[in-house]
Amino acid sequence: MIRLTRLNHARMVLNSDLIEHIDVTPDTMITLTNGHILRVLESADDVVERCVEYRRRISSREWPAVTTEELAAG
Repeated sequence: MIRLTRLNHARMVLNSDLIEHIDVTPDTMITLTNGHILRVLESADDVVERCVEYRRRISSREWPAVTTEELAAG
């Protein structure tokens, strides 16, 4: 999830997995896989960097091993 700012300065959090492509016209327009379009204040480069950083944080995390018994216990 990445934090962005809509053109009306409202903060939002976007699931970056839903980004299909980004256009610059002069606003940054993010087209999602469901066809919705978001316009944000951040530059396209900034959006890409936030997506990369989010992926980096996820992939570097050491997830603890969970046993079947721990899963069953909730």
